[in-house]
Amino acid sequence: MAFKKKSSGGDTVIMKKDSLIGKIRKDYQKNYIVIYMMLIVVAYYGVFHYAPMYGVTMAFKDFSIARGLMKSDWVGFSHFINFFNDIYAWRIIRNTLLLSLYQLVFSFPLPILLALSLNELRGKVFKKTVQSITYLPHFISVVVICGMVVEFTSQEGLINDIVEMLGGERVSFLLDPKYFRTVYVSTGIWQSMGWDSIIYLAALTAVDVELYEAASIDGAGRFRQFLNVTLPAITPTIVVLFILKIGKFMSQGSEKVILLYNENTYETADIISSYVYRRGLLNADYSYSAAVGLFNSVVNLILVLTTNKLSKKFSETSLW
Repeated sequence: MAFKKKSSGGDTVIMKKDSLIGKIRKDYQKNYIVIYMMLIVVAYYGVFHYAPMYGVTMAFKDFSIARGLMKSDWVGFSHFINFFNDIYAWRIIRNTLLLSLYQLVFSFPLPILLALSLNELRGKVFKKTVQSITYLPHFISVVVICGMVVEFTSQEGLINDIVEMLGGERVSFLLDPKYFRTVYVSTGIWQSMGWDSIIYLAALTAVDVELYEAASIDGAGRFRQFLNVTLPAITPTIVVLFILKIGKFMSQGSEKVILLYNENTYETADIISSYVYRRGLLNADYSYSAAVGLFNSVVNLILVLTTNKLSKKFSETSLW
């Protein structure tokens, strides 16, 4: 139904509504398959990501399984106060920060270097072989990886065999607190470096070959081409992935830590995620662990917002 615009405001409003409904109907008929696909994704995030967010209120309640979340008593910020007064609070915060910092400093640049190195290779067979070898650890289960690490770093393991062969003494690496971070970070690099380099290789394939030809004509060597063509071309990708890494700065994977640490290494190995696991699941202190987890998530949110803002200000590249 079409309406002519009259002096009366009512007809104008009806005409606009009719026009809007017609556009929606036309768009639906044209893109209904895409809309249905989108609804599946929206439903997934709504059910599994947004609906459970109500459970955050557990952090502000004295949760009881018998009474349920709705009927549990509100206790405000008492769980947060108890956490910061806990004798282990600053230890696990320190361990989380240090482990995350080491992961960022050592594991973030290496995939970039690997991708740049692979991009310079001209032998296709050798290049594909290196890619396959470096990608492979990503597909191995964390449980299997940790089992291998435990065997290799034991006092009778392969690493100690090599150390003894070089004149050193055998050490139980996973029983000594000072070695835990080294073992954790180095095995993490081995497992993720090849897989993380894929996105940088994809970014490198998008670099226009004519830019290299122009730089070569101007007298630029391989190193100058890298500085003036390659690096600026993949900088936006590096910045975006760096922001995403910062967003997980305080969320080191608890699975690997739990599978590798023990009471002897709590001093350097116990992090927020593992502490939440012990207090929440093993000790059934659900409200307290929810408060600690919420604190961790808020810190991550602040870090990613700050990093994104600084990145947008200085590099004009950001997530939003």
